[in-house]
Amino acid sequence: MSNFKEIELSTPLHNAIQDLGFEKPTPIQEQAFYVIKSGKNVVGISQTGTGKTLAFMLPILQGLKFSKENHPRVVVIVPTRELVLQMEEKVKAFSKYMNVRVLGVYGGTNIKTHKLAVSQGVDILIATPGRLYDLALSNVLKLKMAKQLVIDEVDVMLDLGFRFQLTNIFELLPEKRQNIMFSATMTEEIDSIIDEYFIAPHKISIAVSGTPLDNIAQQCYPVHNFYTKVNLLAHLLEDKETFSKVLVFNSSKKYADRLFNALEEQYGNEMGVIHSNKSQNYRIRSIEEFDSGENRILVTTDVMARGLDLDKITHVINMNVPVFPENYMHRIGRTGRAEQEGKTILFFTEKEERYKTAIEELMDYKIPQLEFPEGVPYNSQLTPEEREGEGKHKNHNRNDKKIIGGGAFHEKSAKNSKVNLGGSYHRDLAKKYKKRKTRGDKKQNNKKK
Repeated sequence: MSNFKEIELSTPLHNAIQDLGFEKPTPIQEQAFYVIKSGKNVVGISQTGTGKTLAFMLPILQGLKFSKENHPRVVVIVPTRELVLQMEEKVKAFSKYMNVRVLGVYGGTNIKTHKLAVSQGVDILIATPGRLYDLALSNVLKLKMAKQLVIDEVDVMLDLGFRFQLTNIFELLPEKRQNIMFSATMTEEIDSIIDEYFIAPHKISIAVSGTPLDNIAQQCYPVHNFYTKVNLLAHLLEDKETFSKVLVFNSSKKYADRLFNALEEQYGNEMGVIHSNKSQNYRIRSIEEFDSGENRILVTTDVMARGLDLDKITHVINMNVPVFPENYMHRIGRTGRAEQEGKTILFFTEKEERYKTAIEELMDYKIPQLEFPEGVPYNSQLTPEEREGEGKHKNHNRNDKKIIGGGAFHEKSAKNSKVNLGGSYHRDLAKKYKKRKTRGDKKQNNKKK
């Protein structure tokens, strides 16, 4: 698609695009338009600055007809106040020739002002999770008319601790809706949200552009398991002159904490850990200590693969192979910045080799493999996940669920599927006098076994 004129847009949208000086759609805009317009659930992986806002708002605005309904038909959730204000301004510019009411709401201001604005009617509501949930609980805002839900910068949102608000908001929205999610990285936590709430999502992944591969030296080691990886990392970190500022990526918060605990005795006074379970103050302090050189090692997760903007990182070490190849690109992009030479090392097990191959195919580059150092001991201890996953591979294609009804739809959560068992008093009484158990009692007894 060479320019926006080839996209089936209404005249008001074409005029707005022309006013903004946009001529050619970006890859994410081109790939997302007809998929979102079709009503499918969409998961988009793309860096900030690639035109994501226009990518999802163009098809949404194209399908948004005039309505006298006061409650929002489109809900957009973003992590911060600054993003609310920025997106509100952009959406108003896109829809300047349309009769569309756009409103941004966020925490830290008087909620009465937002209540009044919502009560006057809104078509597209842009909100932070906390303020959106508060307005919904106040009954001023009704979400049952929402047809489309957009969650932007979801990785940042989860890092800020908004998982609880997000799941509660899902319960207030209509079951039949279109879900659109955009993120720069994929994590296990994001994957679990997709797994639970998105039925057969169409995945759009735009390869990370501009990653300075030319000035990043990549290497990899074949390693048996996690604790042998820990031994290898401890061995490499002994060379303090070479490994003077090291960022260590892990697949999850659990593995990050596990690594930190394993290395704490040897490197605790020069190492920090940062992930979404840590408090905001703790995360800020860990970054400052790493940035200043007080700590030379920072253990983290994929959530921080994009948020960190630190110079002079000598090495990025990947304790695991990311399932999503783009995440590897985000990780290694933390080094080799400002035209400085960077170095990255990838540890991979036999089961992770297929993910490494996917990364190499994305880069069109074979990562040089090093011999495992002779002095590093093998550790036969397995993590609980390694023991449970022996002989198994997680299926990351989420398209095998049954699609119910037309358009987007998701199953009721377990919370809403529970049945009233009549209270523990009646069940205990029935057990005492050996009365016939109800089906609910059998269910409870099975759980106790």
